[in-house]
Formats: sequence, structure tokens, C-alpha cells
Amino acid sequence: MLGQTDLPVNSLLLPSSLLHGLNFGSIRATTCVYKGKWIYEVLISSQGLMQIGWCTLNCRFNQEEGVGDTPDSYAYDGNRVRKWNVTTTNYGKEGKLVEKDTSMWQLQGEPTVLITLAHIFNYFSPLLCKVYLVEDVLMTFLLSILEQGGAVEAHPLIQQLLDLMWLLMEEYEVHECLKQLLTSLLRAYRFSPIIPDLGLQIHYLRLTIAVLKHEKSRKYLLSNVLFDVLRSVVFFYIKSPLRVEEAGLQELIPTTWWPNRFTKEGKESKEVKEESAEERLRRRAYERGCQRLKKRIEVVEGLQVQILKLLLNNKDRGGGEASRYIFLNKFRKFLQENASNRGNLTVLCPPEYMVCFLHRLIAALRFFWDGHKAKTPATVSSEEAYVPPQLFYNGKVDYFDLQRLGGLLSHLKKTLKDDLAAKANVVIDPAELQAVTMDDLDEDEESATSAAQRPSATLAIGGALARPGWLSSPTLGRANRFLSTAAVSLMNPRRPLGALEKIKVRTLSVEQRTEEDIEGSHGNEGLLLGKPPEEPDQPITENSLLEVLDGIIMMYNLSVHQQLGKMVGVSDDVNEYAMALKDTEEKISRCPKRRRDIHEELLKSQKVFSEKLNHLSRRLAWINVTIYSKEKMQDVYWLLQVCIRTIEHGDRTGSLFAFMPEFYLSVAMNSYSALKNYFSPVNSMEELPGYEETLMRLAAILAKHFADSRIVGTDIRDSLMQALASYVCYPHSLRAVERIPEEQRISMMKNLLAPYEQRPWAQTNWILVRLWRGCGFGYRYTRLPHLLKTKPEDASLPSLQKPCPSTLLQRHMADLLSSDRDLAPSFLNSVLNQLNWAFSEFIGMIQEIQQAAERLERNFVDSRQLKVCATCFDLSVSLLRVLEMTITLAPEIFLDWNRPSSELLLRRLAQLLNQVLNRVTAERNLFDRVVNLRLPGLESVDHYPILVAVTGILVRLLVDTDAQGAERATAVLLADPCFQLRSIQYLLGHAEPSALAATAPATDKRHFSLHTCKCQPCAGPCAMLTTGHGCDGQSGAAPPTSEEDLCPICYAHPISAIFRPCSHKSCKACINQHLMNNKDCFFCKATITGVDDFTKPASS
Repeated sequence: MLGQTDLPVNSLLLPSSLLHGLNFGSIRATTCVYKGKWIYEVLISSQGLMQIGWCTLNCRFNQEEGVGDTPDSYAYDGNRVRKWNVTTTNYGKEGKLVEKDTSMWQLQGEPTVLITLAHIFNYFSPLLCKVYLVEDVLMTFLLSILEQGGAVEAHPLIQQLLDLMWLLMEEYEVHECLKQLLTSLLRAYRFSPIIPDLGLQIHYLRLTIAVLKHEKSRKYLLSNVLFDVLRSVVFFYIKSPLRVEEAGLQELIPTTWWPNRFTKEGKESKEVKEESAEERLRRRAYERGCQRLKKRIEVVEGLQVQILKLLLNNKDRGGGEASRYIFLNKFRKFLQENASNRGNLTVLCPPEYMVCFLHRLIAALRFFWDGHKAKTPATVSSEEAYVPPQLFYNGKVDYFDLQRLGGLLSHLKKTLKDDLAAKANVVIDPAELQAVTMDDLDEDEESATSAAQRPSATLAIGGALARPGWLSSPTLGRANRFLSTAAVSLMNPRRPLGALEKIKVRTLSVEQRTEEDIEGSHGNEGLLLGKPPEEPDQPITENSLLEVLDGIIMMYNLSVHQQLGKMVGVSDDVNEYAMALKDTEEKISRCPKRRRDIHEELLKSQKVFSEKLNHLSRRLAWINVTIYSKEKMQDVYWLLQVCIRTIEHGDRTGSLFAFMPEFYLSVAMNSYSALKNYFSPVNSMEELPGYEETLMRLAAILAKHFADSRIVGTDIRDSLMQALASYVCYPHSLRAVERIPEEQRISMMKNLLAPYEQRPWAQTNWILVRLWRGCGFGYRYTRLPHLLKTKPEDASLPSLQKPCPSTLLQRHMADLLSSDRDLAPSFLNSVLNQLNWAFSEFIGMIQEIQQAAERLERNFVDSRQLKVCATCFDLSVSLLRVLEMTITLAPEIFLDWNRPSSELLLRRLAQLLNQVLNRVTAERNLFDRVVNLRLPGLESVDHYPILVAVTGILVRLLVDTDAQGAERATAVLLADPCFQLRSIQYLLGHAEPSALAATAPATDKRHFSLHTCKCQPCAGPCAMLTTGHGCDGQSGAAPPTSEEDLCPICYAHPISAIFRPCSHKSCKACINQHLMNNKDCFFCKATITGVDDFTKPASS
């Protein structure tokens, strides 16, 4: 026996151990070995049958039984080529040095060669742990083996070498050698220069595949290196070249091209123009170059997918757990690190790496999914893939601290435990529910040893488990950290469950999961345990693939979508430079020949823009191939469909839908946004298969869930509302909303018409406005008339899309308001309340802005204040448009006084309309002065939008109605104390000459008038008012009052009353109306004891 130190043979064999006189003589060694790697050499000179083998200390031989004849011994006869262990079988081949049996290698043959190999590895093994030798010698040698070309499988020498390393080296030496080898490969792949054929990257990926093909090496690297030591995601990234020259893109794409048909707003013109022959040749040459580049990159992507296929192999169960289940646990930890450390950039995986990793993982997943479908036709194909809802509540999958639709997981377990038991036969362990308290957060963590051991099923049900150590992240709330523990595992029953049997659940960490917890066995369905009755009986696929799919969706939500939006900037740069080049060329053509200096400068600018465009167009080609190619678009579209199907299946479970993580809805909305905004115009979403149906199904999800009571998260509810608001801004998506079932459409409109109090109402109001835009009075514009000459910051914003009203949804709204006598008053009262608030806030803010502008010292108004001011103005306009929409669709709500609340609603409406008109149309008023300042941020604040909206309401009330309705509306409008005829005259451009003369020196701006606007003028309101009953025409006859003397409540009448004891002032109409319901002062809330007449002193 020879080991790492050669020993004399006579010291290893005990002569007296030779048993004479027996039928089967045996010789036993006196030295026992317990660890290390040993090679045995025995020289037998005698004749006859010989067997050599191994035995334990408990083995006893007799006359009939020798080595190999007992259960505790193993023997081999190289002459007869057989092995013995109680029974005998054929084994090995005569004359072979090394032979592989199943997953183990056996040595036999010439002892001199075996000893030589042992000595070689004995001396070289320590050297193979040195990083510089591994990188310069071992990696170079292995790369030289693959240089001959062909598939990796055509070079088995690397596999044989790895087998010998595992056989003849100590385990810690093999571990260190493999770790250094993968580190060197990753470093070389990451930092090697990019050449046109990507040959260096391909070479390193091929060697990585060859190493990972070795089963034992692959499992060790997966368990200890790829995700723990290295950032292995780098292997799936194709880095973008910093300089075009280094990447050889000039060779691949010698001719550049870019679109040069743009509108003034920077958007590509949709008008089909004749393409010149030269431009056509350039475009075709550019496209051929892009195709050459795509073929090179597809080779690298194919190798990266091969790596993931090796890591997702679930057939290599020899010597322990299959690779796929090791990968699942590591992949989940990887997702946890990126989900829990969003603020720590050193821990996060760069988003550009995540994008490439996502696409490669989708390709590998669909390969295994379709392979399983081919073997089991009854399962679901990858085209119909979805994540079943039981994964969200049976606790087998780790969702960390990510929010559920219904709130915290611990809260859902307590409140929905009865639904879990009734629908899914799942019972939360009472001990676990009891342990989930705030007191448990301060308990000491158990030791790592006890945490790593998996408790038995019987013990796990009885008590709560320890908190995993990784939950102590300082960035998370204590309750959130603990209550969103790693996973909840179900006790695995050993027989099929009866219909009424309940399954008790408990918590396990990711490290404690096994293949049985995922795939299930003996009647246990693994990840699919707790299937609700609404789920079909058709099997989906392998459970492990469902968890991979769930992780892919989570990965898209973490950082992939943001990166897709970031890379669009290169395309925007190309558009801007193309516009600049086009503008420069137009200037050159118009430049007079005598101005050579200007002509030379323009030529220099043209050269700079052309060089920059050449560089950007080649870089854009790289980005389009690696990120925005048609295949990548199909991956994102597939994810969108998976999320839609998952949400639909989860919705059918009723209350259990609350367990779904929020990111499923986020990915559904974001992936649609990416397909619509990021991948075009390179690839059009309309070309995707089933595009119309997918659009309709997503519309149904948004219409149903934006007001779903099962969704409690404020952020996700806002996201759903914003997505629906964006949906109705585009004709193709609005048509999708109109195609959803009528019941869902009516339900959506009813939710939109719910009272605005106690819920976010701005987006709801915006949706109603978009449904009306294009039908209102003077409301057919895309941008405000006074902003048409300016270029928008982003012409693709939903608010800048052309009007596309929906008459179908308007009809549903009219039916609901007319038929439901309780819905209409509550909705309109809330709209009027919000209008009163928004316009009051706007007036208060412009007062502050005006005061700051009038100070002598240099003052800067806070940009945030300007933004809030503009927002309040826009809200006021949108609320007025909703009132116009309501009056047009259902005028009887205001004019049919048989309804109990109609007259009150009409009076409130008249009061608000008069207040708006008085504030905006008063001579020398505050509104005029602020508008004329033209402050940046207040561009949308102008007379036109708000006065035209008010006019639209007046037209519907006074003109486009029957005589009785017009008379009632006129009477209420004139009876309001705030009414001033001069406001209507100002609106129509009929202001008094004296007033115009007084204001002429103050400003050169023309007064706003409907006659000067590009919309249909209407003299109806003025005519109806001047001929109405009770109107003596004196309301507008009085000379205008300065703003300081107007009532601060209504801004319509002069101050005529002073309050005791606080001395605040208002007009008599306002204070008398106020004192009917309230005795507190408007301003200081002091109790008013009396009201006296107020007359302004003559001196002031």
C-alpha cells in the first residue's frame, strides 16, 4: 500500500495474519487508513485464484469466507475480471489503466503508471492552487485543447483531466483550483477587448462550458463559487464597446444611416415620403451590416444559454442533489440580495447585466419547458405558461419583504386563514401565528448549526422556527423583515389527501429546502400544494421550472425595466443630432455666397454632426441587436402574457388573490409600456402574434383592479390608475378598453364616478377628461394655443396625444348618472368640492407669487411652488371639463327639478362659475398680472383653457337645452350674489370702453375674447343673460373695483361688512349666507358676536 509517504511492505503486513490450513487463506494489512487518497500495490507470486480488496474492522474470515464473501468486505480479481461483495458480477476490462464505472473512476493495470500519476499530482497539486499558475498555465493549456475547433463534446480530454484531479488531489486542492480557474475565466471574459468576431469571448465561454459539463465540478461551483464568490452573471453579459473603433464596428458596418424624417416636435413623421435612391442604398447597406453584427452576437448568446442549460440540469442526481435545485436556491438568494439592498450599489447586480441574464434565462427555461411538454403532452406549453396562485400562499417560494396585494403576509395569514382552509385545504400552524408578534423580533437568533439542520416533520408542526440570520438587514423595518420570512413549507403527507383533509404549514429557510419540497413526492404536490378549486386539473410543467419563471418576473421588476428605458437615450440622441444636421444643411442652402465666414462655420458644424451621427448609428446598431432586437421584444411580450395569465388565474381565487405579490401587476404594466415605447420604431408591437387580444386582456385587468378592494397598497393602486389613464390616451389601447365585456366596462365607469373624497381622485378625473376631450367646447386641441410655437420636452407624453374621445364609455356614464339617483349627487358634490378647493389653492398661490415679484429686492420663486400652482390650475380646468361632460351627457341632473338635489347642485355650480369668472376677468386683476409674468413652470396658466371650459358649461346650460331648462339656469345664475354681467361681457370681448381705456397704459396685451380665439364664438350666454328675468343690467354698470377692495371670499362685491370682535371683513352677501350655518369667522375661527357696516375711508 503506497500513500503520500512510501512505507516498507513488511511493516504493513502481519505475517501471523496468514491463516494456514484454511480452504481460503487470507492476508490482512496491519495499517488502517481513514482519510486521504491512496493507491494499493500488491505483488502476488503464488499460483491459483487470487482476490484483493478492502474490509472493515468488524469483518471476520473463516475457512469458507474470505475477502469479498462478507457484507463488510469488497474484493476484485483482475485475472477473472470479476468483483465480489457477497455475490459476484463481471467488472472491468483486462489490460485497461483507467476505467469509468457509472460516475466513479477505477484504476487498474500497470502499477508503475499509477504510482507515477500519484507522484505527479502529489507534487503539482499545491501549485494548482496558485492563481497566477492557474491563469497562465492551466487555463492556457485547457484553451489550447479547444483551439482545434468543433463542439465542446468533441474534446473529452478536459473531462478526463477533471476526473483525474478529483481522483488524485485532495478535495480542498480541487476546490481552490476550480475557484481560481473560474475566476480567471470570468476576469478574462469581462476585460478582454471586443473584436469584430467576438472570438475571445467565444473562446472563454467554450472553456467555461467544458468545465461545467463535468458533473462533480459543476455542483461544487454552483454550491460554493458561482453565486457566493463570483458575480457569475457577468458570463451572460455582452458588454457594449466604449469606442466604436475598438469593437471593429466600422468593419462590420462601413455604411451608416439614420432616419431623417422628423416633425418639429422631434417625432418621426408618419407621412410616407419618397425615399431617394441614395438614401435607400445607404439604408440597405446599414441593415446588412446590422445583420452581420447580429450573427456574431447570436453565437455568444447561444453559448451563454448552453451554460444555463447545464446549470438547470435536473438529471444529474449522482452523488447528491441535482444541479437545478442547487441553482434554484442560489438564484433565490441572488434575487433577495438585489431586492433587499436597492440602496447599496456595491451589492446590487448592475442592471445591464440583469437584462442579458433575463433573456438567456428565458431561452433556457423555455427549452426545458417545451422539452417536458414533448415528453408529457398533457402539460401546458410554454406559449400558455403562467404561475399558479398557490405558490403565493402555500409558502414554498421565498418572496422576502416584497409587498403583497393585500398587505403584509403575516396580516393576510391571520385575516384569511379561514379562506385558506376552506378553499385550499391549508391550515396555518397555530404556533407560527402565535410566534409572529413584535416580541419575537427581539429574541436572540439561534446558532448557525441548529438553523442549518432541517427539523423533522413531526417536530416542525409543534413549534415555531428560528428567524434566519439573513433577515437582519438594517435597511428594512423590523416587523417587515421577520413577517416576510424566507419560505413556508408544508408537511409532506405520505398518502394522497382526502377532499376534507387540511394541510398544516410551517416555515423553512431557503437552505433547508430539498428537491422533495419543490417537486413533491408520495402524494405531496410540492410547490403546487394547496390548489384552489378554481384551478384546472391539467398539469402545468415541472414545479422547479415554475419557480424559475417566478424569479424571472421578479428580476424584470427589480432593474430590467429601468435599464430598458435608460438605453432609449441613444436613440433619442440620434434623433436630436439628425434634426440638428438637417437644420444645418438647410441653413447652408440658404446662406448667401458673400458670407463665406458663416458658410465655413456651418460646414464645420455639419462635419461635427455627421461624425457624431456615424458614431451613434453604429452604437445604436449594437444596442438594437443586444437589447432591442425582435427576439428580445418577443421575450418581453412573452413575460407580459405570462403575467396576464397569472393575474387572471389569481383573480379567480377570490379573496386569496390578495396573496399575490405586487410585482406581477407592476411587470404587466411596465412590460406593455416597454413594448410600446422602447422597442419601436425598430420593431412594432402590432406585428406580435395575438397583439389585439393581449391588449384587450390587459385592459380588462386595469379596468377591474384599479378599484379592487383586495388591493390595499397605495403605490400599486396609483400605478394601476396611471396605467389606465395612459391607456385611454391612445386610440389603439382605448379601442381595447371598449372591447372588454360590457359588464366590466359599466363597472369601470361606476368606479370612476365614485365620490372623490377619501381616495386619490386626480387620475380618476384625468381619465374622465380624456374620454371627453375632443367633444367639449373649444376642446379639440392637442396643445394649448399659446404653446404651439414652443417645442415640448417630450412629445410622446400621454397628455400630448391627439384627442380620441370614447362615445361608448360616455354613453355608459350617461346611463349611470341618469338611472342612479344617489350616484349623481354624491359624484357631482365631490367634483364641486374639489373644484372649490383647487381653485382656491391656485388663487392663494398666485397671490404669493405676485407679492414676491413686486418686491424691490431680487427674489426667486421656488420652482416647486410654481409646479404646485400650475397643477392646481390644471386640476381646476379638468374638473370644469368633467362638469361640462356631465351637463352635456345628463343635463336633467341639474335642470330636472323633480329630482331632489337638482336645484341645489345647480346653485352650487352657478356660485363656483361666478367665482371663477370674477377672479379671471376682473380688470387689473391678479390673474392677468401673473399670466403676463410668463414664469417658467406656469406656461399652462392662461385665460384660454379655463374660460373656454366655463363657456362650455354656460353654453350647455343656457343654449343647448330646452326653453324651460334655459330659464331655470338663467334664473339661478342671476340670483347668485356673485354674478357680475361685466364678466360675461369681458369673456365675449364687450368690455366697457372706459375700462379698456383705463387699462391700456398698463399693458400692451390684448384682452382675452372668444372672438379672437380659434374656436367657435358664442353670443348665446350674453344674450340669455341680458334678456333674463330680474336682470336690470346694473351688475356690470358699476366701475370696476380694485382687487384690494373686493370681498376676499367671493371676489365679486366690494367689502361692506366688518366682524366683531376680530375686525375681519367681507361683503354682506357672503357673511349673511355664512352665518346661517356657522358662527365662526372665515379667517381666524373666532366666534362672531356682531356684524357692522363697513365703508372705506375717503383718505384711502
